[in-house]
Amino acid sequence: MSVNVKSVVGRRILEFNSLDDVVGDVEGLVASDQTRVLGNWPLSQLITHLAMTVECSMDGFPTPAPWIIRIIGPFLKKGMLSKKMSPGLKLPKNAEAVAFPDADSPHAALERLRAAVARSRSQPMIAPHPAFGKMNHNEWTQLHLRHSEMHLSFATTGER
Repeated sequence: MSVNVKSVVGRRILEFNSLDDVVGDVEGLVASDQTRVLGNWPLSQLITHLAMTVECSMDGFPTPAPWIIRIIGPFLKKGMLSKKMSPGLKLPKNAEAVAFPDADSPHAALERLRAAVARSRSQPMIAPHPAFGKMNHNEWTQLHLRHSEMHLSFATTGER
């Protein structure tokens, strides 16, 4: 049974200013023996999802969003880059399997995230977004920060 993420209590309030901030937060989560996830994804899958989106912002995404989303997506882009993301976007089951692949361990997922972020320092993130279309490197960075804030807010070490 899945958790209704819109009503989860105890999420962390995060504000990342760089992808290195994201990696640092994930390092703390992986290192802690107190980490628990309040949402629907185990920590390893959550980190892998974040790493995969950074990779896809350089390499391209395997499939576009449905046509209706591609029509309205560009109008939503500015807000998505600057405002906190709300949880609860429900993906079709086949899209969930692609977006949240299995991961061997949180440590392996962290290494994948580190590698993706390191690569983004030397390779531009300019692949088209499946819903928003053309994006430049700075826009991708902002989207990754907001996306990471939302997903990692569900992972807590019990500390505030």
